[in-house]
Amino acid sequence: MAQRQQQAVLTADIVDSTRLSAPLARKLIRALQRLLQGTVYEFYRGDSFQVFLSDATQALRLLMQCRAIAIATAETDIRMSIGIGKASKPTGRPGMAKDPAFVLSGRTFDRMVRSNARLAIGCSQPLAAEGFQVIAAWGNSIFDQMTAKQAAVILELLSGRSQQDTARQLRKSKSTVHQHATAGNWPAIEVLLMHYTNLINLMS
Repeated sequence: MAQRQQQAVLTADIVDSTRLSAPLARKLIRALQRLLQGTVYEFYRGDSFQVFLSDATQALRLLMQCRAIAIATAETDIRMSIGIGKASKPTGRPGMAKDPAFVLSGRTFDRMVRSNARLAIGCSQPLAAEGFQVIAAWGNSIFDQMTAKQAAVILELLSGRSQQDTARQLRKSKSTVHQHATAGNWPAIEVLLMHYTNLINLMS
């Protein structure tokens, strides 16, 4: 039987956004909007947003890019949940959709806020959910400790650039980029992304 592609919905808000200066907050929002081009997304209440992805395998990478942008740009963070399931591309505002992936994302986000976590993944399959819980906990521990300089490097690597290209892009030496990539746990991030994709592909 052919596998059915899973969709994903990300629900997010910027941590301590009221403490950011207005220019810095606008800079962060613009950076996030550039990243989200090509997706279906909606910002609301100024510091919150939701994103629909037709391919759930891309959701964790996008989440990590959002968090890296926040850390590198404003030395803040973004609290984000992923809901994985079936969903149709919304024709109106994403926040009004009621498909399973949207509902899962919202409920997962609400539980995450109560637990003070900043990354959570929800799905309706119990065995997969256990694996996603481990991935989320590991990802949280990595990004919770990430510095702005490390995040700037990790962001470039998440976009597909090599460390050499990242050095040119950021105008840093290759040794400095390697140091920040290692300290930012890039090898572990690659492993997390691989395990996440494998879990998605096993879901039917």
